[in-house]
This record gives sequence, structure tokens and C-alpha cells, in this order.
Amino acid sequence: MHGRIIFLNGTSSSGKSSIARELLNVLDEPYFHMPVDSFHAMRSRREIDPDRLPDVLRRTWMGFHRAVAGMAAAGNNVVVDHVLSEEWRLLDCLGLFDAREVVLVGVRCSLEEAERRERARGDRPAGLAARQFEQVHAHGLYDIECDTTTAGAADCARRISAFLPRRPFPTAFEQLGRTLGPALPAAGR
Repeated sequence: MHGRIIFLNGTSSSGKSSIARELLNVLDEPYFHMPVDSFHAMRSRREIDPDRLPDVLRRTWMGFHRAVAGMAAAGNNVVVDHVLSEEWRLLDCLGLFDAREVVLVGVRCSLEEAERRERARGDRPAGLAARQFEQVHAHGLYDIECDTTTAGAADCARRISAFLPRRPFPTAFEQLGRTLGPALPAAGR
């Protein structure tokens, strides 16, 4: 049995982690929250040469995707919070995840609110949400969306939980796989 992946996609400071924590409280089945930030936090704190940084970050994201795929393939349900701000990330996930078992959730937030949260958090580079804002939802297709500008994390989690038993097929991930299939790496098809 393959585990389900609830895939929360949105900009930095859009509320993904808060929704994920609330989902763990409301979902009937056991789920693991796998935030990409945790994978970045596992890396040593040694300074990385700026020329090498893009490669290190890409390998981190790729390892994260494979860890999520492995957890789900072993039958575990997973809540992922992610930032699809580069197309290759989506393509990599499409090639790795069982598309029928992915519930793709768009976590939206006004840019002004995301920037306010970013400043309040103080642990993100200034302007990160703004840099991600246009690209993160560029693929355009979701199974369900939440707007945390006006809805709280608990409300979003309850809405996602209520959606799960009546989710439509084909899933957004299946549809994206068909649309973007030619761009997928050969190993992922």
C-alpha cells in the first residue's frame, strides 16, 4: 500500500508549516510532516562557496524529494511543505511520486501579508517571498487551494481534511504529469 502525500505548495511565509501542524491534529490516519526547511537545517553550518551553492541546494532538494517518495512508497502518509519556485522541482516530484496518491494544495497569501510575516519571523532573507511569488503557482493546477491571508491554519487544515474523501480523479498531479510528461526525465516516466 502506497502512502498519501498532501503536498502544500506556496511561497515562504505563506503558512504552509502552520497548516501542516494543524493537519497532524485533524487527520484520522497517522501522517508525517516533512518540511523542506528541516532538510536545509540538517546541512553543516560551514560556509559554502557562492559558486557551489546552487549545486548544493539542488542536491538538497533532490534528496528531499527522494526521502518523501521513500516514506510514501513504504506506506507512510506524508504532509510536505514545499516551494515550487523552480520548474525542475515540480518535474522531479512528478517523476518520483505516485500521482494518484498526491493531493496538491495551493497555499496562497497576499504578497503584502507574506512580506509582513517574513519581517516578523526574522529568519528569512528579506524579499524571499517576493522573489518566489510569481513562479511558485506558475503550473496553475491544484486539487484544492487555501488563502491564508483571510483564513487561519486550523480552518485550512479542516477544509483540506474534509476534502480528502471526495477528492476528484484524475488528480492535479496526474493531470500535470500528462501535460508536462515530455519534460520529465526519462527515469521518472
